[in-house]
Amino acid sequence: MRINPTTSGPGVSTLEKENLGRIAQIIDPVLDVAFPPGKMPNINNALVVKGRDTTGQPINVTCKVQQLLGNNRVRAVAMSATDGLMRGMEVIDTGAPLSVPVGGATLDEFLTCLGSPLIFRKNRTIWGAGVGKTVLIIKLINNIVKAHGAVSVFGGVGERTREGNDLYMEMKESGVINEQNILESKVALVYGQMNEPPGARMRVGLTALTMAEYFRDVNEQDVLLFIDNIFHDLTDPAPATTFAHLDATTVLSRGLAAKGIYPAVDPLDSTSTMLQPRIVGEEHYEIAQRVKQTLQRYKELQDITAILGLDELSDEDHLTVARARKIERFLSQPFFVAEVFTGSPGKYVGLAETIRGFQLILSGEFDGLPEQAFYLVEVNGIILPTNNGQIGVLPNHSPTATAVDIGILRIRLNDQWLTMALMGGFARISNNAITIFVNEAERSSDIDPQEAQKTLEIAEANLRKAEGKRQVIEANLALRRARTRVEATNTISYQ
Repeated sequence: MRINPTTSGPGVSTLEKENLGRIAQIIDPVLDVAFPPGKMPNINNALVVKGRDTTGQPINVTCKVQQLLGNNRVRAVAMSATDGLMRGMEVIDTGAPLSVPVGGATLDEFLTCLGSPLIFRKNRTIWGAGVGKTVLIIKLINNIVKAHGAVSVFGGVGERTREGNDLYMEMKESGVINEQNILESKVALVYGQMNEPPGARMRVGLTALTMAEYFRDVNEQDVLLFIDNIFHDLTDPAPATTFAHLDATTVLSRGLAAKGIYPAVDPLDSTSTMLQPRIVGEEHYEIAQRVKQTLQRYKELQDITAILGLDELSDEDHLTVARARKIERFLSQPFFVAEVFTGSPGKYVGLAETIRGFQLILSGEFDGLPEQAFYLVEVNGIILPTNNGQIGVLPNHSPTATAVDIGILRIRLNDQWLTMALMGGFARISNNAITIFVNEAERSSDIDPQEAQKTLEIAEANLRKAEGKRQVIEANLALRRARTRVEATNTISYQ
């Protein structure tokens, strides 16, 4: 398909008008056209039929040459309805392939496969297939535009009028499309509707691709290209063959959607060839593999628990199930574009923060938290030392009270971790607030590492010299405090 930044259809020059043919046969969207000897158009050339039907209404149908039949005839496929066409009508060979507008003129526009404006005459209705596909598409477009300054092109192959209208209205409501400032929208929409002939629907993907290539090659912009509704069944031979050539596949799960987890991306069925240590880094790769292993084990255990119940699981499997359910919910994300539906403010979570969150879940830092605390949240809270080990405190934590042990307190503030050495005390959690009463506390940044190390050496020496039960207890307590202060100075940064 040829790029044409200034017109919305194939141009017809004076010279090209001299190459005229006539319709010899019409079978639905397929036309056979006869041309004079030596005037045969090339395959893929655009043909234009102009005239009036029997009622006097104007006709303007564009076709594409698909086949040379011989005997000075070609077979062409119409890009719009062939109602009103008759045998003998004049057909103009444009001498060029189909062309579409590209560049800034396509932003914030509904376009047909030929680049003509598409007008919907239908009120908005909220529907959906139930897996959150539309919301996910809008979210990706929103992130590409706002976080990366790129352009998105959406090609709807065989879209229902209602679906296209809904997508457009939801993009406007979420701010992805800005009617007041078109250049801020940075999204072009191309549709071949169900009521259009097969030739038009077939060309939609190529039209969208042409527009995307112009943004990439001429404007030198990053582009996110969507081509929707080509196939509906993953087991069809065509998509099954296509998947082998894709860099990544994202599968939306009805099971996850039924749990209310969005985006309902199934991490076990979804794949990416980029998930390699040399591309994403060792840490990212390792955490991703551990997440998949945990979810896979959870999936295997579901058959057992469905028959025998959770009580039959080992302690290790109990822990795996608990962490997997937290991971499932942590994979959810509050969307900016879904604020109107969820009532929760959207959140853009960076890659580093996401990896860190999964690392903390897998390491057991948040084993004491209920799984609901991980739904539509970013791991952002407090890690508290208690007599039963460390616990994590996130927003919406259930009310509780606990003794605070000697150890390290970690507080997440403004994307930074504040660490403190605590020497025992008491904590009360309620109403999204936590109150900690401690015997003694020092910020890690206030502790002199050399002094802390010297104190530790003295404590170790005193423990070796301790006599009697009382002295041993006191020496052990002093040693724990000294070790905590040293640990605070050496705490691994989570930034």
